[in-house]
Amino acid sequence: MYTDIKNFLPSNILFFNEPLKKHTTFRIGGAADLLVTPQSEEQLIKLFKYIKENCIRYVIIGNGSNLLFSDEGYRGIIVKIGSELSSIEAIPCENGMIISAGAGTLLSKLALFACENSLTGLEFASGIPGNVGGAVLMNAGAYDGEISQVLVRSTYLDCENLSVCTKNFDEHDFSYRHSSYENDGYLILSASFLLKKGNKEDILSKMKDLNNRRITKQPLEFPSAGSTFKRPAGLFAGKLIEDANLKGYTVGGAKVSEKHCGFVINTGNATCEDVLGVIKYVQNTVFAKFGVELETEVKIIEAQ
Repeated sequence: MYTDIKNFLPSNILFFNEPLKKHTTFRIGGAADLLVTPQSEEQLIKLFKYIKENCIRYVIIGNGSNLLFSDEGYRGIIVKIGSELSSIEAIPCENGMIISAGAGTLLSKLALFACENSLTGLEFASGIPGNVGGAVLMNAGAYDGEISQVLVRSTYLDCENLSVCTKNFDEHDFSYRHSSYENDGYLILSASFLLKKGNKEDILSKMKDLNNRRITKQPLEFPSAGSTFKRPAGLFAGKLIEDANLKGYTVGGAKVSEKHCGFVINTGNATCEDVLGVIKYVQNTVFAKFGVELETEVKIIEAQ
């Protein structure tokens, strides 16, 4: 299937029947028909021209830190935006410096680059295990910081018209864990952030403090997709789950973390069905006890 794609894309970026558990932090998921890791805008345009002409189902992923794939894998093409599209450029400006980064740039790498250049504003992102594209898409945040606080603009590929365009800040429609990209389906290529000059030692100290808090409070020793549920207005998902006596609740290899109840973890060989079983039970129990509907933050991708 899709073997004719080899006629216009190099074989080293094409992975047929690729296990998706290798590409998500949950370490869960069956094989995709084809996974592609484009290395340039030109390759992306060729790929989406092929997808459009053949009406092929597709999903765009980055570091896979917020995804849960089906045990049956994915019938279609996975477009993975990774390290091949991860350049970083710094441009001085009146208010500090604008850093432009490719969508495949890891947030940890971007935060470290900012620190090394004595730029403040991205400390909160240093421990988020995602990349720039995914962070802009979902307005990623932690410890009172969000991408929307520093983003200036982004560039994207209109996958339908095969054109490269720019969005200014006010076109992103940012809100909690949301941007306009979730609705329009464009592929983020890069993003630019306005950062202010700061003291390098203070920036590094704050990054270390936040990362130590993560290590202390989050189950980083187990595969997961980060926070499983969005924060309900005025409440905390983890606290609700703990108060519902669900700490340690287990289905197969999936478990509500005893370290932080807002995380569903893979204890070793969890399946997608195991995780979904835990999620459903938690949602039903919390609603029955407190009348609060927990919405998943993790994106669940069906096989077909």
